[in-house]
Amino acid sequence: MELIENIQQWLIDHPMATNVIKFLMWIGLVLILIAWLRRWMKRKLVDNAAKYKAQKGIEVIGYILVALITISYFTGNIKDFGLAVGLLTAGITITLQELILSIAGSFYIFFVRVYKPGDRIELHGIKGDVIDIDSIYTTMMEIGEWVSSDNYSGRIVKLSNAFVFKGPVYNYSQDFPFVWDEFNLPIRYGSDIELAKKIMIDVAQEQLSGYVQESMAQWKGVVEKYYIEDAQVEPTLAITMNDNWIQFNLRYIVDYKKRRFTKNLLHEEMGKRIRESGDKVQLASATFEIVKIPTLGISKSDDLK
Repeated sequence: MELIENIQQWLIDHPMATNVIKFLMWIGLVLILIAWLRRWMKRKLVDNAAKYKAQKGIEVIGYILVALITISYFTGNIKDFGLAVGLLTAGITITLQELILSIAGSFYIFFVRVYKPGDRIELHGIKGDVIDIDSIYTTMMEIGEWVSSDNYSGRIVKLSNAFVFKGPVYNYSQDFPFVWDEFNLPIRYGSDIELAKKIMIDVAQEQLSGYVQESMAQWKGVVEKYYIEDAQVEPTLAITMNDNWIQFNLRYIVDYKKRRFTKNLLHEEMGKRIRESGDKVQLASATFEIVKIPTLGISKSDDLK
């Protein structure tokens, strides 16, 4: 009992310490509540996207509660919120400007929906799939670098959210999850051009019809939302003649995650049908043909010299 009385008397004699202890208890209570709610949401929600958004929402609410409790304790009045924030910002802006910009970037990303987890983006010269967004960093699974096409490199990259204010953000999946790609096929002169065109168009229609139907519906939404003209999403074929061969260029639309896979299917199927055509359609290659070797005349007088 004497110990308790001594503690009580010490708290009475030191009101500042009492306020600090109460403040820490409130902060601890808020943090415990946030952790419990996050675990509860993780158990109850089945959908991964809803689970992620709920946990991030609880985290943001927790930050706001901690800020309000801190200001109310150390300013004495919650009405002084604007003044306290202004003084605090003026004092630490220079030293913590990158951190402040990162936090501002996280709010900008969340409210403006620049990108979200699951989107494929290119930010600050780094391309990858977004796997997490917190108050400071955007975490991406990197694509490219030492591997070709759109394959994962295996590296997880953390980028400051401040970069959304410092340059362009390329989003491959927002609003319109398709990209245009091209397929070039060199055909030798003397081949059946009409048959070659038919092979390319038939293969494109068979392999890409699903993407065309899906992209047409998506593109209508893009035209309605943005100031942009309508675009042709059906495969188009252009022919160019040069010194070596006839260049067939197929332009088509494809799911942004299946670009490499689709190009492989086009290569295989077109190669198969060209072989089945016999010699009617022949692929061209960069070879050189010597048409005529000039003859050299050597006289005996030249030999004597």
